[in-house]
Amino acid sequence: MVNGPSDGVAGFIPFAPPTTWQGWDRFVHTPPVARREADDGTWSQTEREDYHSELAVLRTPAMDSTFTAVRRLLLVNRRQQTGARRGLIISGPATTGKTTTMMALGRSLQVADARQHPGQGDRRPVLFISVPPAATPKMLVSEFARFLGMPVTERLTQMQITNAVCDLVCELGTRLILIDDVHLLDTRRRSGAETSDQLKYLGERIPATFVYSAIDIDSSPLLSGVRGEQIAGRFKIFRNRPLAYGTLAEKETWQELLRHLEGLLRLRAHRLGTLEHHAAYLHARTGGRIGSLSQLIREAALIAIAEGTERITKRLLDEVEVDAAAEAQARPYRPVSGGRSRSRR
Repeated sequence: MVNGPSDGVAGFIPFAPPTTWQGWDRFVHTPPVARREADDGTWSQTEREDYHSELAVLRTPAMDSTFTAVRRLLLVNRRQQTGARRGLIISGPATTGKTTTMMALGRSLQVADARQHPGQGDRRPVLFISVPPAATPKMLVSEFARFLGMPVTERLTQMQITNAVCDLVCELGTRLILIDDVHLLDTRRRSGAETSDQLKYLGERIPATFVYSAIDIDSSPLLSGVRGEQIAGRFKIFRNRPLAYGTLAEKETWQELLRHLEGLLRLRAHRLGTLEHHAAYLHARTGGRIGSLSQLIREAALIAIAEGTERITKRLLDEVEVDAAAEAQARPYRPVSGGRSRSRR
């Protein structure tokens, strides 16, 4: 039996993932850790650690462009009752902010929807799911049911679950469906091809705008063959590349990002301007990947708090290992003033 979602306190999962309604709603409505002055005596070390562990989402030009593109697609699709609605695929290498962009987009739309429909707490304007590994059509639509809190039994067929999900999503006023990790669908295999067909079917049954994220969609089998042509004919592809650091405009964009990030730090002995001073070095370390930059600065800040130095220096940044993807793309760093180059692993 499939039942609708429940908003009751009973069964609330404090740390539910955002691929469930409870976890997603918590993500949307939980305010960030309050920002205080670094020398505020009422701010404990644990609270400052929590603050720097979280920090704020870095808004980039790519994120702003994605928001604009999706808002336009929502308008295009708003009155379309039949046929192929238009969607968007956010593609790019790992740690370039694809999932972060999707989640920020969903939160923005849900907050706006709540303002437009006050007192309608039973609405579900946004769904966020992730494609499971080796997904089958039934597994995929069960992820929709899981997000909505619909119990699914083994006896239910794929079509029964699909019909129940589509009916409920329509009732709940869903406008945006975010699907992460679609690159896991290998359409060269039968299960992947059938799951791709299931996505297409859901897009036709549900009057919502679909946004996918994928690692390097251009090299994915998802866009190959007849099925790939159908997807390419319905979806725009937004390529979320690492930030470049070549032209003056690109350097200014990177430096502005660092100024914003540094403005969020609450370290008692940190020298303002340090991150911007090391802009070229930080780009070389991270390869322009937003996720890698965020990890590097947050970890350095936490080390500075734990060790009592309360400042980020280049020596400290040197000690922090970044993710393997950033390490593989990192370039040798040559200081402008000369000297020996520093090669990253």
